[in-house]
Amino acid sequence: MKSAVIVFPASNCDRDAQTALAKITGRDPLMVWHEETELPQVDFVVIPGGFSYGDYLRSGAIAARSPIVQDIVKKAKNGLPVAGFCNGFQILTESGLLPGALMRNKGLKFVCRPQKLKIANSDSMFTKAYGDETDVTYPIAHFDGNYYADDATISQLEKSGRVLFRYVDNPNGSMKDIAGICNEAGNVLGMMPHPERAVDPLHGGTDGIKLFKSVLESFR
Repeated sequence: MKSAVIVFPASNCDRDAQTALAKITGRDPLMVWHEETELPQVDFVVIPGGFSYGDYLRSGAIAARSPIVQDIVKKAKNGLPVAGFCNGFQILTESGLLPGALMRNKGLKFVCRPQKLKIANSDSMFTKAYGDETDVTYPIAHFDGNYYADDATISQLEKSGRVLFRYVDNPNGSMKDIAGICNEAGNVLGMMPHPERAVDPLHGGTDGIKLFKSVLESFR
């Protein structure tokens, strides 16, 4: 599986994503600068966490209008698997690939800790390798992680099984404890927690490995 990680000014998780993908796929991902206008030929794209453009205007708002994201939007609509973690989730909502918005945390404080999650749908291309497992722990590190959408959107996400992860002991006020969602086609994932930081026991856990393996298995 060929993969790519998008690199924005002020992002700080692109190398985490690079390391995770190399570890799990056995080949280094391409690191694609935000000013590129076209993605190389790849099977999977990660939009990493961090603070692209310093979170000016709104988190992810400027990055969502970068040349490379315009091409990602086009290719994702044609089926390319894309995952956005933390700031990447914010960019996916700002670009329109995922519904809703990420607002300031309910407690108005930055949260940074290991976070337990419930797997809400284990039958997606991002979760199927978890099998019968019901929960995971990924790190979180965000200030604007409070997921919000109108009632009709939340209802549609729930009914269609597009909520993939929920928080246990909600850390930010997200509606319905939502931590991660996918698009209608199931090929775009956005989540605030960081599975790419949970792939090495020396870093506190390996629960993130099976998320990437789920995608990898989709190409076998």
